[in-house]
Parts: sequence; structure tokens; C-alpha cells
Amino acid sequence: MFDKAGKWTHLETYDEFDNGLSDLIEFWVSEDPAATQALKDAALAHFKADLESATINWAENKAKSKKYAAIAQELAEFEEALKEG
Repeated sequence: MFDKAGKWTHLETYDEFDNGLSDLIEFWVSEDPAATQALKDAALAHFKADLESATINWAENKAKSKKYAAIAQELAEFEEALKEG
């Protein structure tokens, strides 16, 4: 996730993704002036890229694959809500 300086920390574990999705959603709804649209878009893009990498990494492990698929589903629902406004 992004730290206050705007530096991205790559997500690797399931817990990081689980907590990171909550952080991402909170960041998107934040009214903090530092949470610019460009920073929000970048956070979403980084999260998606890290999630895709983790999904590929754990594709052959059914249990972990299901966990990451659940996060991907929640992310898709969040993105749909963003599109709807």
C-alpha cells in the first residue's frame, strides 16, 4: 500500500492483501486532500498488479488460490461500485 510519502509497498501475503483491500477502499473514500485522484488510481493499479502476480504464483495451490480469488471478487465488486458512482 502507499505510505504517507506516496511510496508503494508491494503486497505479498494473503493477510497483506486482505488488509490492503480495506486500506485501498478507505483511501478511495478519503476526503484527505493528499489522496489525489492520481494517487488513488495508482494505488488501485498497484494493488491489481500485485494481486495478479500473487494469483499466478499460487495458481497450483487450491486453498491459497481460492483465498486470492475471493479478494479478486471483492476488488471487482469495489471497482463496479466505483463505476456506478
